[in-house]
Amino acid sequence: MCVGDGAHTFESDKSETWTKGPTMWLHKVGIAFAALTLLVAGCGGGSAAPATTTRGSAQLDPQQAAHLEAFAACMRAHGVAHMPAVDGNGRPGANDSGQVDLKAPAVKAAIKTCLPVADGAVGANLQPVGVTRTTPRQAPATHQSATAPTSGPLDCDSVTTCYTPRQIQVAYGIRPLLARGIDGRGETVVLPELAETQLLPPVVSDLRQDMSRFDSLFGLPAARLKVVTSLAGPSSPWLANGEEVLDAENVHTVAPGAAITIVLVKATSLNNPANAIAAAVAAIRVGTSQGGVISISAAGQTGGEHCDTPTEVERLNAALAAAAARHVTVVAASGDIGAVGEPCQVIKGLTGGAFPPVKEVNLPAADPLVLATGGTSLNASHATGTYISETAWGLPFGSPGTQFQASGGGFSRRFARPDYQNGVSGIAATRGVPDVSADASPHTGMALVISDGGNQYTIRNSGGTSASAPLWAGLIALADQYAGRHLGFVNPAIYRIGRSTSYRDAFHDITTGNNTPAFPGHTINGYTATPGWDPVTGWGSPNAQALIPLLARYSNP
Repeated sequence: MCVGDGAHTFESDKSETWTKGPTMWLHKVGIAFAALTLLVAGCGGGSAAPATTTRGSAQLDPQQAAHLEAFAACMRAHGVAHMPAVDGNGRPGANDSGQVDLKAPAVKAAIKTCLPVADGAVGANLQPVGVTRTTPRQAPATHQSATAPTSGPLDCDSVTTCYTPRQIQVAYGIRPLLARGIDGRGETVVLPELAETQLLPPVVSDLRQDMSRFDSLFGLPAARLKVVTSLAGPSSPWLANGEEVLDAENVHTVAPGAAITIVLVKATSLNNPANAIAAAVAAIRVGTSQGGVISISAAGQTGGEHCDTPTEVERLNAALAAAAARHVTVVAASGDIGAVGEPCQVIKGLTGGAFPPVKEVNLPAADPLVLATGGTSLNASHATGTYISETAWGLPFGSPGTQFQASGGGFSRRFARPDYQNGVSGIAATRGVPDVSADASPHTGMALVISDGGNQYTIRNSGGTSASAPLWAGLIALADQYAGRHLGFVNPAIYRIGRSTSYRDAFHDITTGNNTPAFPGHTINGYTATPGWDPVTGWGSPNAQALIPLLARYSNP
């Protein structure tokens, strides 16, 4: 069936939707955005972005309203006296009309503390510590002041303080490849994502409009998008939350010529370990038939290793082995709680629910058949994108006590050391995580664009290892094109490069920082970045102009 809306043409059947032309999507950033937009609009806050000041008529489900009410109460408890109370529908109370200055340091600090309470979706790793806006705040004098101001860390929130796609391309050595036509054309990156049912910009938006605005703002070619809905059941295929936006825009930045296929899974996929394993296995099996690279950020995560039964781990490993046999590369985020694993009920942890911190690594990143991506804090020129330096992503550029603190990493309790890690300093008898890394700090992230469906849009930060995974997926698409074939299981090639004399040409070795997370009353000791491979950043971040040819050369056909 073909339908048109005057600007796009779509081909669809019962389970797939294509777009040919400018498009865009999103994933849940969560009720945190609704909290900032609905409540501030209701109480007359003067700092809310223009695109979000008319959301008071949006309908919230009871769970969302409860999260919003908790957020408002938390903000008041942390000194934001004018934050209004809300009713059972998530509406600001009629008697609350004070001003809330979202730029005030005290308000920003309260938001940082209270945001996990409000985030009723899987977008905690996109939490906006600051104001999303269509116009940038005044640019700081130096990069250092943008990422580590004296008043405390601030997330970037504009094209001035966040990196642009071009700056990311320059910093990671991608621009020379694009200039040679190595842009991912002919390749497809598959993104498992949670299905959405209700349009509520900027929490849930239309991906086609988001991508169109992103491409227009940053001079990128139109993205070619496809949505597969067979696993999600009846859904609105083009509705996307913040995680989906982050994934799509990062892939498109690195490999602007590659097609992107979204595989939607049920919205309940992260509610418990059984659901999470089922969704991950199904998405990998469907994704294997759709493209040469699968990138797993939130949807597809199953929590810390102890959460899953041996049978579930075997099912996941079997799906990954089938992908490898078909020369499909699976990339997965290593997690955002440093040396602590994600909660077993991933969605509960991301909505702010309490969970017992366990020092461990996450699945699927811990599986030896996965390319696990950790996180860094990138320091590059905001004028040219020139690479300056990088540290491991961790506190203070995260939120203590939450599920968003530092690069996930450590050592598996389920998997023995794979052959490709033999002889690597720092790795003993079990699988070490991650393998590689890239920028994951929300304070140094890439600018994301979310459309309100009209003429306005929101600029916000990219962050978490959910950002490094799609970046690396885009790099694999470039390598597949360069090699003229799907490279598939690339880990042995990555480690061969890491042990070679070409290592420092192909990677930026991260040697400072750690992934120690902090929780109320105690700190769980993490790991420290060191020369060569380490359990915080792996081999480091990419210098693509040297790495891509080496990957093509060293990967087995």
